[in-house]
Amino acid sequence: MDIGQFLISLLQIVFIDLILAGDNAIVIGLAARNLPQSVQKKAIVYGTGGAVLIRILATIIVLWLLQIPWLLLVAGLLLVGIAYKLLADQGADEHSDIKAGSSLWSAVRTIIIADAAMGIDNVIAVAGAAEQNLILVILGLLISVPVIVWGSTLFIKLIDRFPWVMYIGAAVLAYTASNMITEERRFETFFISHPVLRILFIVLVIGGVLFAGYRKQQNVKREHSYS
Repeated sequence: MDIGQFLISLLQIVFIDLILAGDNAIVIGLAARNLPQSVQKKAIVYGTGGAVLIRILATIIVLWLLQIPWLLLVAGLLLVGIAYKLLADQGADEHSDIKAGSSLWSAVRTIIIADAAMGIDNVIAVAGAAEQNLILVILGLLISVPVIVWGSTLFIKLIDRFPWVMYIGAAVLAYTASNMITEERRFETFFISHPVLRILFIVLVIGGVLFAGYRKQQNVKREHSYS
């Protein structure tokens, strides 16, 4: 991997981390909301640090698993679903069951457990974008985690103000997913021999995800307007 491709992949990983950071920010806020302000910062830092370590370990495992035949295809299809869900579930409240911690370590535990349970989409997406490069995974997390911790509220407000940012995020995830599928060992030779079909496949996946997500959002809006 040359330096240009490395930097592009790194930016892709950081962007994926930020797009999928909304859940992390909400979990952190909910888990630490009942703590004294002087303790909240510690809970956020310790909880996020533990969550990052678990995420790095999980991504390493996924990077290893993706070398097994057909798992790139399976992971790619899962990521297509995640990209669609990012748009389809926009604005949904899925965090009502996150309990606030009553002490520093209970809040830290809540942040780590909730992040691990909800972070599988991020792990699959980052593993796909990293293209088997562990250094990319670690660098991407080290760059994006401080932004997630201290700038997540601002990023959420940005998404609320400019909803089209989510479409860019879904497009990046769909591109990562379709690229993973074309790099599956059973398909790689075919797509290398037919580069035009590879590009067409990637464009169709991205277009399909964006169109399906847009249609879902419009249907939800109609249901709300009728109710």
